[in-house]
Amino acid sequence: MTNWTTSNIPPQHGRSAVVTGTGGLGFETALALARVGTNVVIAGRNPQKGADAVAAIRNVVSGAQVRFGKLDLANLTSIAEFAAQLAQEQDGLELLINNAGVMRTPKRRETSDGFELQLGTNYLGHFALTAHLLPLMKRGQKPRVVTVGSVAARWGAINFDDLQAEGGYKPMQVYSQSKLACIMFAFELNRRSEAAGWGVQSLAAHPGISRTDLIPNGPGWSSVPGFARRYLWFLYQPAWQGALPTLFAATEPAARSGAYYGPDRLGGTRGHPIQEKPPRQALDTAVAARLWEISLELTNVDILVGRPQALTAPT
Repeated sequence: MTNWTTSNIPPQHGRSAVVTGTGGLGFETALALARVGTNVVIAGRNPQKGADAVAAIRNVVSGAQVRFGKLDLANLTSIAEFAAQLAQEQDGLELLINNAGVMRTPKRRETSDGFELQLGTNYLGHFALTAHLLPLMKRGQKPRVVTVGSVAARWGAINFDDLQAEGGYKPMQVYSQSKLACIMFAFELNRRSEAAGWGVQSLAAHPGISRTDLIPNGPGWSSVPGFARRYLWFLYQPAWQGALPTLFAATEPAARSGAYYGPDRLGGTRGHPIQEKPPRQALDTAVAARLWEISLELTNVDILVGRPQALTAPT
């Protein structure tokens, strides 16, 4: 579709969504979904930021069905508790937007479970969250999972020999790996859902280059990326526009399960949503299957998602 915007989103009354991330792309995604009648849970680790986001949406959207859910993607216990709480509050779930993330932390840091922070938050946290919410999604109406990648995934590689960057930490390299893992997860989830008959569609999207807090919260304002973000702001599209590919993947009836969506201009860095060719390495099904199995072991969610026998075993 040409020049697709939020005005093209069909009514979403009766549908529910979880969006990870209380600011930037997460906020804009939640706001757009609330505007069309979705019952939205904004999930994040900071209750004050969550309350501010909820208040801001309610201030713009009269009668918005939106609430905050405490979720720390860098903590497997928090993820399990969030999912358990949601299961008590509702009977099903239609949309899961795996959006929140961290980018290019200058020094290697770890999650509370001992994972490298970028891989643990951006990928493993969302892997575990999806697994825990899968039973709810199976009871939803036409459920979709949208996992947000990045243009940085084009230069990513899954380093099985040092997945947690313990032998050497390069911030951008590790970030690119985490975002490539997110895209591969989206495709692998779709393959496994089709093979096992879960009925859950899985898509991937990326926001191009957008004005969010990823750089200030990661390398910081004094870094080279921070300098570019501050003084070359016009190179970054606004967050609301960066959220469009995710919203397209989540709500557009014509969006294809197992597809990848991003902006349509300037090499996929800005513009309106379009189906995009994924990074070549994201299509390696053997690597994706191996990564899935490792992720099951690391996050201990094997019992929730299982291992469909129809799929090729990892090598």
